[in-house]
Amino acid sequence: MSTVLVSLSSFGAAEVGRHGQLWCAQMARAAGADSVEVRGEMLRDPVAELPALAGLASVYSSPEGLWAEGGWLDSAALGRGLAAATTLGAKRLKMSIGDFRATSHGSLWGLKVSLAETRIELVIENDQTVAAGSLPALQTFFDVADRAGVSLGMTFDMGNWHCVGECPLEAAQVFADRVRYVHCKGVQRLPAKWVAVPLTDSVAPWRAVLRALPADVPRAIEYPLVGDDLLATTREQIAHLRSL
Repeated sequence: MSTVLVSLSSFGAAEVGRHGQLWCAQMARAAGADSVEVRGEMLRDPVAELPALAGLASVYSSPEGLWAEGGWLDSAALGRGLAAATTLGAKRLKMSIGDFRATSHGSLWGLKVSLAETRIELVIENDQTVAAGSLPALQTFFDVADRAGVSLGMTFDMGNWHCVGECPLEAAQVFADRVRYVHCKGVQRLPAKWVAVPLTDSVAPWRAVLRALPADVPRAIEYPLVGDDLLATTREQIAHLRSL
C-alpha cells in the first residue's frame, strides 16, 4: 500500500492564504494523510512557517528551477531548497530542471558536489513547460545526468504531460524505473487550458498510468480539495487514493 500525501497547494491559494500551510498540514494529517508536501511559492513568512511545519512534511516543493534562464546552474536556488527541506525535516526536495540546455552539461559536476553533501533526495518533476516538462527534454536531461554520474529520481506529475501535449501513459512507460514520487491528478480540458480535477472526474486514462508506475512509491493528491466540510472531503479523497 502506497504512502499517501497531500500537496498543500490542493487547498487552493485562497484557503492557504487565509489559514496558512500549518493549518492545512494539520488538517491533512487529521484526515489520514501520512505526510504533506509543503509549497515554497505559498509560504508567506518562510522564517516562521518552516520551523512550525517541521515534522509534518516529507517533501518540500521549490518553485525555482535548477538551471536559471541562460542555462547556468542556479546553486543559490538549490541551496535555498535544501535549506528549507532541512528545516522541515523533509527527506525529499522537488524541483524542475528549469532552463537546462546543451551549454549546461558541464555544470552537472556542481550539482553532483552539492548533492554529495546532503542526505536530502532531489527528485526532478516534469513541469508545465516544453523546456522542462516534455519527454524529449527530460530524456535528454536524465541521459546526460546519468553519464555525469548524477543519478536522480523523478516526481511524476500525471497531469502536467497534457499541458505540453505529451501522453502520460507513454511517459509512465519511459520513466517508470526512475519514478520515486507521484503527483496524482486528473485533468479536464477548458477552452484555453487543462485544469486539475479529482481522478474520478478525469478524461485521461489515470488507472492505466498508475498501473504503469511503481506501486510502492509515495503518492500525493495534487488536485483541488473543496467542499463545505473540507476535512470530510480530504478524508474521502485520501481513502480513495489509498485504496487504488
